[in-house]
Amino acid sequence: MIDPLPADALRKRFDPSEFDFETTDDLPADTEVVGQDRAVEALDFGMSIDAEGYNVFALGPTGTGRRELVQHLLEEQAAGEETPPDLCYVNNFDDEREPRALRLSAGRGCELKEDVDALIEELQTALPGTFESEEYRSRREMIQEEVQEGQEAALEDLQEQAREDGIALIRTPQGFVFTPLQDGEVVPPEEVESMPDAEREQVQQKIEGYQEALQDILQKVPDHQREARRRIEALNEEMATLVVDDLIDDLRDAYADSEDVLSFLDSVRDDIIENVDVFVQSAQQGPSSGMQGPQQMMQQQGQQDGGQQAARAPDGAFWRRYRVNLIVDHEDTEGAPVVYEDNPNYQNLVGQVEQIAQMGALVTDFNLIRPGALHEANGGYLIVEARQLLTQPYAWEGLKRALQNDEIQIESPGQALGLIRTLTLEPEAVPLDVKIVVVGERMLYYLLNALDPDMDRLFKVTADFDDQIDRGEAQEDAYADLLATTIDENDLRPFDRTAVARVFEHSLRMVSDTEKLSAEVDAIRDLVVEADHWARDEGADAVTDAHVQRAIDAQIYRADRLRDRVQESIEREKLYIDTTGATVGQINGLSYLKVGGFSFGKPNRITARVRLGEGDIVDIEREAALGGPLHSKGVLILSGFLEGRFAQRHPLSLSARLVFEQSYGGIDGDSASSAELYALLSALAEVPLKQTLAVTGSVNQRGMVQPIGGVNEKIEGFFDVCEERGLTGDQGVLIPAANVDNLMLRPDVVAAVEADDFHVYPVETIDQGIALLTGVEAGTRDEQDGFPDGTMNGKVEARLREFADRRRQFARPNGTPPSSTEDM
Repeated sequence: MIDPLPADALRKRFDPSEFDFETTDDLPADTEVVGQDRAVEALDFGMSIDAEGYNVFALGPTGTGRRELVQHLLEEQAAGEETPPDLCYVNNFDDEREPRALRLSAGRGCELKEDVDALIEELQTALPGTFESEEYRSRREMIQEEVQEGQEAALEDLQEQAREDGIALIRTPQGFVFTPLQDGEVVPPEEVESMPDAEREQVQQKIEGYQEALQDILQKVPDHQREARRRIEALNEEMATLVVDDLIDDLRDAYADSEDVLSFLDSVRDDIIENVDVFVQSAQQGPSSGMQGPQQMMQQQGQQDGGQQAARAPDGAFWRRYRVNLIVDHEDTEGAPVVYEDNPNYQNLVGQVEQIAQMGALVTDFNLIRPGALHEANGGYLIVEARQLLTQPYAWEGLKRALQNDEIQIESPGQALGLIRTLTLEPEAVPLDVKIVVVGERMLYYLLNALDPDMDRLFKVTADFDDQIDRGEAQEDAYADLLATTIDENDLRPFDRTAVARVFEHSLRMVSDTEKLSAEVDAIRDLVVEADHWARDEGADAVTDAHVQRAIDAQIYRADRLRDRVQESIEREKLYIDTTGATVGQINGLSYLKVGGFSFGKPNRITARVRLGEGDIVDIEREAALGGPLHSKGVLILSGFLEGRFAQRHPLSLSARLVFEQSYGGIDGDSASSAELYALLSALAEVPLKQTLAVTGSVNQRGMVQPIGGVNEKIEGFFDVCEERGLTGDQGVLIPAANVDNLMLRPDVVAAVEADDFHVYPVETIDQGIALLTGVEAGTRDEQDGFPDGTMNGKVEARLREFADRRRQFARPNGTPPSSTEDM
């Protein structure tokens, strides 16, 4: 018989006295990484190699703190690297739909923006002041007077010639009028009508001649006006050039080392001068004289010109065309940037051009260009979560496109997909130099690697984070430092050595392995924070093991409602589980349930019925479509075991039915296959199985009991049932011997074992297990290749031989029994 495990084998205990510190205040609190050597080395390699496509996919289970760890390692690496340049967008005066990108050394982008803002502010004052100055007014008036004087002189000459010829030139509100003179006086119209026909005809001919001369003079007026405007425009350009050049030359000197900035400043200068009329204020309008002569026409033209200028007076919208849109500012950045984008949609990655509603329409300009995470991380590192990235439309494809083209092109998703084409900005693309670290679960990585052919080219480095840490003195010291770091970062009370020991034990329990520590730092952090809460609730200065245990108990209590309902159903005999006596073909199997983040064990009654048949073992769960493929596989293995052990000389002539009683949901996994085999052997041998024992473990075709998961929860699930009904001292659980180093049972279970009230048996083979469950030796084949009478194997083989004989008997036409030679 197999001896039960001693109490000290059921739980790994840490001796607080062996720690070389009193509280975590004595520890350095500077440890961020423990036991992730493979992942850290991969990240170091990915960060250091300067080659295309060596981006990193950090994969591993959630809760390991992989993202925070990645960010910490990247920040350490980036601190010693060069800070990338600032990025600005400015107007492209040749084509405003295609703004230009300017890259300046870190901090100079902000300087350029401030300098250009100051330039605009000075221009807003200097340019209007120039065109309101006395010098400008006098020079403009001189040009206008020169033109007007020429027109007046021509009119005066014509008027003098006409007077000498007896004709007067008179200005009226309707225009110029010629009329005859007599003795220096204008002849009234009625006297003109009374003149002899010959005289009147002669006067009319003179007037027509002078009208033609007047018409020639008036036709030259627009030419003179155009000449005046040309001269005034030249004057405006001259005056504006003096002001603009004086102000811009200072900036040109400050940015002489940047050809792009100099080109931009030249474009600003040329555009201001080209639009100088915007800054020219309207001339003062003189009173109307009621005359429509050349002088009046010149004045009217000047008023119209001034009116247009007043209407186009520069406002804030006009000055926006000269501003600098600083979208990435590294003035305060030390080293290379490390950016974590928590919402990696397409626009947040590659940037966007915003629009504003104006007069019922959407308008935009280069000042509304907004950066994406790729812009901010350019020259450094970008971290994104795979799950968030893949759930955002076109984000994954947009990120790949940027990496493949080595540039960031800002455009809307609709434009990128060719679904829409609206008139909008197309900012100049920016060269991309960034390391991407995508953080996600292993399954997402494997799916992407299998389905996306670009994965191998763009993410050549995998940083695989483990959820377990190998135990050892160095690792335990580092783990304690990690606890101290967590406590310090969260400003918690110090943990004394008993509290640290209890956290260590809970960490072993989390991974169900006494040789491993849990790498789920998020769960450990939660436990530490909650333990501090209970310590504060009691007014304690330091956290002890009692506070840690209270935090653990509180976590379990918040999550174990379903377990309580299961235990209640068993106690009220709604679910049938026997913990006393013995029954043929019936055994207590153990299942393992995980609901949310809480897992627990649940006992299940498994029964087997056998009869004469053709060697079929029917899994009722599978037939009812409740059994998963792994469970069905375990049942099929039972056939292999029976055939290998008992059907070498005669056919396996049984029909068996196996079922999880009162199972109303799906069942999967093969951890109950050993229990099913025990029930089947019991039914064949007609030997009862002890109901005081429960069983877990899978089995192979050779009868070896194999390790399973959830061993602690399964043991505790059956223990809780037994304890509720009263421990008798002969109750216990059979587990695979390979699971012994996974045991981290609750203290109350360990105490019951220590008091000899409960037992845990490590089983290596089905023969060992059946002997424990029945009290009957399994038996081994003797020299005659048979099993001894009275053993379990002997009873099973005899029953199967009986089935085979009866099967052959039923197969004979006359029902005669077989001869002895037919048994061989």
